[in-house]
Amino acid sequence: MSLVKPKLVDALFRRVRPRARERAGAWRYVVRPERLRRYTRIVPLRSGAEAFPAMLEAIACARRSILVEMYIWQDDRTGNRFREALIERARAGVVVRVIVDGLGSFSLPDSFLESMRVAGAEVHRFHPIAPWRARWGWNKRDHKKILVVDDVVGFTGGINFTDENLPVEEGGDGWFDWHARVDGPAVRDLAATFRHTWLQIGATPYDAPPLPAPFLGRNALGAQVISNVRLQDRWRMHRAYTFAIRQATQRIDIMNSYFIPEFGLRRAFRHAVERGVCVRIIVPSVSDVRAVEHASRHLHKRLIQSGVRVFEWPERMMHAKFGVVDGTWSTIGSYNLDHRSLMHNLEVGLVVVDETLGKRLADQFDLDVARCREVTLAALDARPRLRKFFDWFWYQLRFWL
Repeated sequence: MSLVKPKLVDALFRRVRPRARERAGAWRYVVRPERLRRYTRIVPLRSGAEAFPAMLEAIACARRSILVEMYIWQDDRTGNRFREALIERARAGVVVRVIVDGLGSFSLPDSFLESMRVAGAEVHRFHPIAPWRARWGWNKRDHKKILVVDDVVGFTGGINFTDENLPVEEGGDGWFDWHARVDGPAVRDLAATFRHTWLQIGATPYDAPPLPAPFLGRNALGAQVISNVRLQDRWRMHRAYTFAIRQATQRIDIMNSYFIPEFGLRRAFRHAVERGVCVRIIVPSVSDVRAVEHASRHLHKRLIQSGVRVFEWPERMMHAKFGVVDGTWSTIGSYNLDHRSLMHNLEVGLVVVDETLGKRLADQFDLDVARCREVTLAALDARPRLRKFFDWFWYQLRFWL
């Protein structure tokens, strides 16, 4: 897909101020509709079974550049498949830039990264774990998952480069997650988010990414990349969620792996229920982070008492960060609804206003929630006192989880 002049496409496809009639319709779910990238295609991908082949295919087709920003990259079968794909492209002359998080990818051996450097890639760890950086580096993590190829196709969501997201029948752990492919103008925002972090950690500077041509097939009504890499953007995803929830008239469906919503978000849920909106939340039945599981469960009783329906994913770890409002507004990304995503981690997510995509995701949520177990007040009250104490205890530490 060709690249076009940024000023031209900005004038045509970004600085679009909706008419009053549009603002009263689908546009009303977003705070600033003019920030949406028109003519962007979003393709949702369920777990590694769909995401990994799509990403590897895109890498194999790279001709100019590849950007990879990954929280967890493991030295396993999946991790090595991506390493080998990037090495092959780097040796072919493609510019390859990689960021891995120092904590999330702590177990990744230096030799793994060095093999990519030898092939020609530039690779950096974000905030490496080191005692002399304990004051600020340990707690601020790069939780983003970004892949951008040739500045025209991008991927983001909750999936890391690990076997955890492979299906069990393929030797993986069978974790459930959501990811998305992005085509069109919004890809530049993913690339710009990567570049901001790249320059922040002192890597070799390079020019800002160009703006891809509009995707003229079946287009999303509008898509926005929301990141908190700048301090002033720390609350952007929280505001986007809260604003959409306040506009809801029918249903709010959320699937979130580390769900410890702060008071403002819980209040928005309660007010939505009072308006007659059906609010449903899917959380893991067993989390890979047990402290977060306890802290999340401490809120279940309050949520259910306010009219929110809470469901537990019955199978292996549910790692998704996914939401749909009224089958029109939807989001897929790396953001969890907890204090760590809000205050500590660098995150990125997609917000999409598109009724066709929204209805598809809402229908899929209906299928998924039918597989879950609904949490009841009776079941919560019947929990042993010690478990209730652990729930309360870890909730008090929610700011650091």
